[in-house]
Amino acid sequence: MNSSKEVIKIVNKLALNKGDYKVSKTLILAFLAGAYIAFGGLLALIVGGGSPGIAAENPGITKFLFGATFPLGLILVVVVGAELFTGNNAYFIPNVLNKKQSIGTVLKNWGLVYVGNFVGAVFVAYVITHLTHIVSGEPFVNSVYKVAIGKTSHTFLVTFLKGIGANWLVCLAVWQGMAAKDTTGKIFAIWLPVMAFVTMGFEHSIANMYFIPLAIFEGADITWATFITKNLIPATLGNIVGGVLFVGMAYGYLFGKDK
Repeated sequence: MNSSKEVIKIVNKLALNKGDYKVSKTLILAFLAGAYIAFGGLLALIVGGGSPGIAAENPGITKFLFGATFPLGLILVVVVGAELFTGNNAYFIPNVLNKKQSIGTVLKNWGLVYVGNFVGAVFVAYVITHLTHIVSGEPFVNSVYKVAIGKTSHTFLVTFLKGIGANWLVCLAVWQGMAAKDTTGKIFAIWLPVMAFVTMGFEHSIANMYFIPLAIFEGADITWATFITKNLIPATLGNIVGGVLFVGMAYGYLFGKDK
């Protein structure tokens, strides 16, 4: 297993590489990451959302089933390689603290990756899920509605705080994945924190780019404006704080300083 200091060295090298990607490469990798997270969301809807009987008797079990299947997306992002906005919230920070990369480089990457993630997630929501009617029947469509309505029913502050919790755990999952030296170790290291944040009901902006647009496509009484203002903006801001402050800055400060 790599130590915390060795993980920071891996993070710093990856961040330098990410900062040097061409715009086209960044966008393609971001599209793929958005699609991978969406596939994890679809699997969670089928398994967790397809168990209404269990939900009625043991709601915690269905939350766990939802959380246990969702990590497919981040596992693909890390193992296969793709650009995910929420993971990148932490990647660049140790280099920024050591003045090896500029804020401008970070913001450029975040902007491009956010757009690419959105397109990838919505593509899977509309083309791969909606047009194929995978979740159009019962009980799946009810689960799609329930998830999206729940995510757009909180106050700005609640969604923001849930966004912090989500990306704190997502970035720890990425960090743990880099601590592991083999594929099996990486998969388990990523799976555990992601399972936890989904089971606990935190808000991941990129996942929500799949869940809520899918509900809109399936006829839920939710508008795009509601999606953006009630969920996407506060979840994104919370994700940034969770990744930057609690992972990137914390571990960059503790283990990333140049001697």
